Amino acid sequence: MTAACLSVMAGWQRGGFVIERVLWIAVGVVLVVAAHLLPALIRSHGWRIRALGAVLWIGCMAATCYGHAVFFLLAQKHAGEVRAAAVPAVVTTGRSLAAIAADRATVVSRLARATERRCVEPCPSLRIERTTLSARLDAIDAEAARAKRQEAAQDRADAARAAAVADPVTDTLTAFGIPAGRVDLIGGLAFAAVLEAVACFCWLLALRPVESLEPNTGAAVTPVTTTKSPVTTEVRGWVPEADGQLPPPLGPAVVVATGEPDDVTRVAAEITAGRMRGTVAEIRRFLGKSQAYAAAVRKRVVGVQS
Repeated sequence: MTAACLSVMAGWQRGGFVIERVLWIAVGVVLVVAAHLLPALIRSHGWRIRALGAVLWIGCMAATCYGHAVFFLLAQKHAGEVRAAAVPAVVTTGRSLAAIAADRATVVSRLARATERRCVEPCPSLRIERTTLSARLDAIDAEAARAKRQEAAQDRADAARAAAVADPVTDTLTAFGIPAGRVDLIGGLAFAAVLEAVACFCWLLALRPVESLEPNTGAAVTPVTTTKSPVTTEVRGWVPEADGQLPPPLGPAVVVATGEPDDVTRVAAEITAGRMRGTVAEIRRFLGKSQAYAAAVRKRVVGVQS
């Protein structure tokens, strides 16, 4: 359910229109289910089916891990935006440093001209102008200092916001020279791969054959009684002599067994006649027995045929 929910969220974030999001979600869920169940469903089949299933499983795992990585990266981005929004914003007031610098240059120029002017007689207007321009220059300098403090506070707020956007673990790993984007991608793929591997392993345990779930304690042993079928030996190729003694046989004796044939004989006959393949699944369906019993019968049939 966790993997399916990750695929749902990733599909919803990757699509634009609603129908696109729905199709992305459907594709992601199908790939998740296939990645989880394929190893458990194909292990009882032949090697050709297992090989094809392994190729499909690798593709499903790659696509699923990529979708989960998309979710992890977007979730990390959203978490960084939430952390950055918690940083107090700095509101700047007044003019910018550029405007203040331009105004100060004008005042300095006027003060320089007023300072260079000379009067033969006392000039009260000139002294007033010089004093006014000096006071204005001091005010401009104070305004520039205040603007610099605001700009420094703004820079500190921007740095704090950028630090809040970055993941703490990713920011630590970048000290080793690894780019932050690559660390995020590798981390997301690793989380997705571990999650899918755990799911596949759990399905392998859950869907194993029923007979393997029974513990082999060896406490109860059922005695087996072997019943021998009557055997009639028919010897062909010679005639008894007058004294009743038979000469050595010229060829192999033909043993004709009466009674019901056992499962090994039946399976061997079916395979020889070409009506059945010698796989465990075919023998299991033919005999209607468990997989372990079918495997044992197949082993005996192979031994007899060899």
